[in-house]
Amino acid sequence: MVLGMALGTSAAAHAADGDSAAGRQKNQMCEGCHGVAGFRTAYPVVYSAPKLGGQNTAYIVKALHDYKAGTRKHPSMNSIAASLSDKDMADLAAYYGSDAK
Repeated sequence: MVLGMALGTSAAAHAADGDSAAGRQKNQMCEGCHGVAGFRTAYPVVYSAPKLGGQNTAYIVKALHDYKAGTRKHPSMNSIAASLSDKDMADLAAYYGSDAK
């Protein structure tokens, strides 16, 4: 439980460091699935891609860290998150969590 709280606090700290304008420049990989209303993947199973706009920034950072670590599983997301730095994650979270999106 303490580890989970520490990770949540760490994710919130990283999210606070995000730059929304930089996130907008980095969102090409996200928009292919998350930018299409009602989009559903067919691999590995049928899965609806959730809307990212308006999500809590700390939640986005935590989810991306979990995908990168492999503790949250989805082949596409694991691969994409593996290519992201902590700064990329914070920037994307700031973009998607902002009122501008």
